[in-house]
Amino acid sequence: MGMNSGNGAAAKDPEEVVDINTTPLIDVMLVMLIMLIITIPVQTHAVKLNMPVSQTPPPPTQPDVVTIDVDFDGTATWTRRGSSEVLPDQHAMELHLAAAAQEAEQPEVHIRPDRLTRYRFVASVLASAQRLGVTKIGLVDKDDASE
Repeated sequence: MGMNSGNGAAAKDPEEVVDINTTPLIDVMLVMLIMLIITIPVQTHAVKLNMPVSQTPPPPTQPDVVTIDVDFDGTATWTRRGSSEVLPDQHAMELHLAAAAQEAEQPEVHIRPDRLTRYRFVASVLASAQRLGVTKIGLVDKDDASE
């Protein structure tokens, strides 16, 4: 009887496989996917709520809107009820704002600054409106405003 004393890599011996066996990992992933598919419909149920219906009527008229356009150089334009007026200085704007603040039903004041307008021009309009008692005031982007 003879004995093979070689390096152990005879032609009939299979080579060792060093790759990881991914079959159990795929099985676990498929089981988790099936569990996810089964549990998702349970989590998406809706709760029916009977909410009270509001009994307040809508306002009888549309609010009066004043638009102040501020150009890049600080020029302001007062627009109300379709008529526009260029305001030559800060004093003229304050007269218009004071008159609007004294009305029984204050109009909404929309300030529409140009994109290139310096902040100090817009801040002066906001400060004047606040100081004179205008309560309904807002900033509107010229691109989003509908005429």
